[in-house]
Amino acid sequence: MFPPTPPIPEELTLVVDGLTYAGLAFGPVDAPPVLALHGWQDNANSFLQLARALPDVRLVALDLSGHGQSSHRSADATYQIWDDLPQLVGVLDALGWAQCAVLGHSRGAIIATLLAATQPERVHTLITLDSMLPRPAKDEDFAKTLRAFLKDRTALLNRSPRQFASEQAFVERRARMGEPPLVSTVLADRALKPCDDGFAHRNDPRHNGASAVRMNEGQCISVLQALAMPVLNIWATPRQGLEDDIARQRALIAENVPNVTSVDIPGHHHWHMEPEPAEQIAAAIRHFLV
Repeated sequence: MFPPTPPIPEELTLVVDGLTYAGLAFGPVDAPPVLALHGWQDNANSFLQLARALPDVRLVALDLSGHGQSSHRSADATYQIWDDLPQLVGVLDALGWAQCAVLGHSRGAIIATLLAATQPERVHTLITLDSMLPRPAKDEDFAKTLRAFLKDRTALLNRSPRQFASEQAFVERRARMGEPPLVSTVLADRALKPCDDGFAHRNDPRHNGASAVRMNEGQCISVLQALAMPVLNIWATPRQGLEDDIARQRALIAENVPNVTSVDIPGHHHWHMEPEPAEQIAAAIRHFLV
């Protein structure tokens, strides 16, 4: 079994290409290295429970750019799923990791997959939680997607951060969007900063906008076929309303990833942040890493 409370992490700050990446480090410095990438609108705190259940690895969980305590990108930059890749390579260099396992959840799983596909010499193992690919776009939607991006960018670029009267108000808002209160409670510490009227959301509002470009199915297949390392693909079940999308994604993964292990663990999309499912996920990871 695991300790009763999450371990106290080390705070990390790494500057790469002028961007500050904040993060949390867990475990012995000489243990097998694991880079953990969180999902959309989450932060490094999302890996607290998994770190507790994986005491024998050196797990570094980042706040990705525009999330938590990490830098926002400049006004001329974007938050496409590939935009963090050059800096993530720089993070590995700064950590002194020639190779590591990469663990990602949701949007972070997609970024982790892109990193592994393009940097196989740096990523010896890929572990994805409840995602691996974006939903493939239709070629005929390219112009419409780009138009939506330009419209959203204009609207969001100068938008002030959302404010909350209290941390509880933040938790309640995310609960109204269907998220278990435990999840937003765990995230709140890194998601909010004090302001005159209570708390302001740290995340860059541009993360709420449309993507400029979305990968089509052929590009997704190209990425999957480039994954030469062992891949562990863990899914939360059931995912009501997304059955067809997930079934298609899993079919593409099974057909195109040379060395993939797929595991189903009951729970909601953020189930890795709750103690019992986190232990089940960690057990699958430990078994896979042996």
